[in-house]
Formats: sequence, structure tokens, C-alpha cells
Amino acid sequence: MDRRVIGVETEFGITHHGGEHRGLPPDEVARYLFRPVLKWGRSSNVFIPNASRLYLDVGSHPEYATAECDDLLDLIASDRAGELIMHDLAERAEAAMAQDGFDGSVYLLKNNVDSQGNSYGSHENYLIPRTTHFRRLSTILLPFLVTRQILVGAGRMVPATDEAAAHYAFSQRADHMWEGISSATTRSRPIINTRDEPHSDAAVHRRLHVIVGDSNMSETTSLLRYGATDLVLRMVESGVPVGDFELENPIGAIRHISHDMTGTATVKIRHGGEQTAVDIQARLLDRARRFVRENGAHHGRVEQIFELWERTLQAVSSGDHEPIERDIDWAIKKRLLTDVAERGGLEQGHPKLAQLDMAYHDVHPRRGVFNLLASHGRVSTQLDADRIQQAIVEPPKTTRAALRGRFLSTARALGAEHTVDWVHHKLVDRPLDALMLKDPLSAEDPRVDGLLGKLGDHADRLREQTLEDRKRQQLPLALSERYKLTGPHEFAEPPLI
Repeated sequence: MDRRVIGVETEFGITHHGGEHRGLPPDEVARYLFRPVLKWGRSSNVFIPNASRLYLDVGSHPEYATAECDDLLDLIASDRAGELIMHDLAERAEAAMAQDGFDGSVYLLKNNVDSQGNSYGSHENYLIPRTTHFRRLSTILLPFLVTRQILVGAGRMVPATDEAAAHYAFSQRADHMWEGISSATTRSRPIINTRDEPHSDAAVHRRLHVIVGDSNMSETTSLLRYGATDLVLRMVESGVPVGDFELENPIGAIRHISHDMTGTATVKIRHGGEQTAVDIQARLLDRARRFVRENGAHHGRVEQIFELWERTLQAVSSGDHEPIERDIDWAIKKRLLTDVAERGGLEQGHPKLAQLDMAYHDVHPRRGVFNLLASHGRVSTQLDADRIQQAIVEPPKTTRAALRGRFLSTARALGAEHTVDWVHHKLVDRPLDALMLKDPLSAEDPRVDGLLGKLGDHADRLREQTLEDRKRQQLPLALSERYKLTGPHEFAEPPLI
């Protein structure tokens, strides 16, 4: 399979800081946040014209699921668009709350752990062939995912406990995983979720649901995260020898690795011996390079992914993180926390450092620490601001998302009652014409044109609308010019959540 559909679901942390007054609880803030969504779509679970899904998840967590993407930069752009859409909702919520007498600020954090130890996820979805042997997949993919945190973890300042002093760790999610593979998601979080919901032709595909990942702020980290995982999956699907990395205790290993920033922590291999996370990742990188040499690169960013993969492993193994301090989330944040601690004479675990850890993930373009670093050119990027702005209202053009986006935009603009999910597209007054679009890789389907054609000549004219027309007319969550990711701004620390 040369093309692979990938998507990511992000749950956001939410809190309200009321200044002199006690802030509202998260469930109340979430209701304010989703008022425009309910008004627009009459539901707190909607698909929007960029073909992504916006909804309120369990525990009052706002969630955004990207459209189906077969290009890594499209995926990253759609994910970044979700941050800005959520920020726009937060701005609207603040205004509505102020009108009701609740002053203060709403904070939306793209992280994975709050100050009470609750965790919320960043779930990856990869379309894989139904013929993929799941036992082989798990024995190779689990060790990769357990050790992947040293490459693409978001980093976390771990508070002191009775057993350990405050310290820095690679991952936010590692301590909240309880099984290697399971059908559960919240009751007992697994690294890989086996719930079989392909959102496609079940005879051909299945959806690999990975829920161990940290939410990333860095576009470069995201590129490595999805790109390296895709390469490992391609090796599994091709049946090439990869090596025996099966772990004796994946859950013990993921915690052990996360808390050892030296990269020297060893984990037991089921069939004998011990290896470090760096050892396992280095061997997988070597095999991935050999695989590409023998089979060719499936997209133009493979060599960039290999370079990032190797450079990050070298940084971990050497202890010199400077070469990745513009690229990899855990290293960017670690450098920032170290600088602030040294300037202020702060010890590990100081509340100011905990606040800064949270603030790194604030999606506010002018307040969030990562975005502040980006505005000063201190982190690498993969996308320009125009591509992110476009992804707010434009779906990816090369997958089924293009069809869903066109269907949604046209039906809504013409006032036609409709329902849609990942597969189904229906005009309420034409139930017998409902469509099932089972191929996520198909961006063309004459049945969609035929169904929309029944709405009249206006449907053709709507296709000629400009991007600005679509922002203004169809998506009330569109952003104004003041939200662009440029210019230096003041940083305000958020409260701990």
C-alpha cells in the first residue's frame, strides 16, 4: 500500500481562572465552549467543513479528530487547525462568560496530564490491510511504541512522591498505560486498542488505534512521530524480517524508560537478554533504512524522517540534547525549564516550573509558551501560517475527506438538512439516496455529485467560492486576522489544572 490514511484524535485539557473569584468547573466551561457548536450544528458532536470531527468527550474534554490524511503535512496542518478552532471557541466562551458575570480566562491545553494525575489522550489511527497478521504486528509494534517516547515524547515535570524526588521524564502518557493490547480505552488504557471500527470496507481494511502517544506541539516532532510509525507498519505489512524485540513486560518497560533521561535503562526481551530504548530504536531505524533502499521511498520526506530519527537517538545516547532543542518537544521543554530554573535558582518540582510545563501546551497563539517560542523563531516548523489557516476550512484534497467537506459545505450553504459521519452521507429529505463512502483513499465519487446536484443549480456555483467566502459564510468558527501565529507577545502563566 503506497498510500496510507492516518488521523489523530486530540483531547484537550480545559480550565477557567477567574482572577479574584473562583473559576468555573470544567463541565460548566465546556458548556460555554460548545455553545457556538450547538448553535451551528445542533449537537456537541459535529463534522465541520474541513471534514474533521469536533465533539465533547467523556470528562468534559473538548476533542478534535482530524480528517483522513494520506500526506503527513496535511495531517499536521489539520491537527494545527484544530488547535486554532479550539482557541476560537475559548475566545467566544470567555466573552459569553463575561456577559454572564464570570470574568477570567479560559485555558485550553494540548497536553495529557493534569495536576491531579488525570490523563487524557492523543490517539493515532492508521489504516492497515485486513490481511495484516496481528500477532506479528503486535510483537514488533509494541516494542517500537514503548521506546518511541525517547523520540517524540512531550516531556513532563514529574512531582515528588514518597518514593522519588521531582524529576523530568520523556513522556506524559507512559505512567497511565496499564495493558499492552486491549479493547478498553478508559477503564484500563492499553498501548494499542483493538476495537475494530475501520470506518471503511471491513473486508479490506482495519483501523489500528494507538492510544499511547503524547500530544505534540512541535510540527517537527509530529512529522517524526507519524512518519517513523508509518515506516515500521510498512515493514510489518511487507513481511520483511525486522528482528526480535518482543518485551517481557511492556508496561513496566514503558515506565522505566520514561523516567530515565540518560537513555541507558535496560528492559528485558522476552526471548532473552536486555536492551535499552536507544538500542531498540537504532536497530529499527537501521532496518527501516534497509527496507527503503530495497523497496524505494513512498513519499518525499522519508530521508528527513531518517535524519531526525538518527539525530534524536544520538542526542539521547550522548546526553547532549542541544542538536534537537529546536525540533523535539521533550527537549525543547527541558531546555526551557532548565533555563528558567537556573535563572531563578529554582529546584526541581518548584510550582513555577510546573506552571511553565502546563503553559508550554496552551494553544493560545499569543500566550502559549510553545507558540511564543515559535513567534521568536526558537523552534523549527514544517508549515507556513497560510497552510494552517487554509486547513481550518479546507479538507485534504486526496482522501475521502474532500467528498465529506464538499457535501457538508454545499448542503449547509443551501440550507439542506443533512447528516454525516465518517462513512455515511445523507440528505434528510432524501433518505433513499443516502451514500456510504467506504474507501478512505478515494477523493472522487460521482454519486456525491449526483446527490448534491439534486439540490439545484446553486450547488455548482458554490464550488467556485473562494476560501474567504467559505470562512465568512459557512464556518462560524473561522478565525480573524488577529489570530495569526506571528509577532512577539507577552506570556501569562496559567493556573495548574
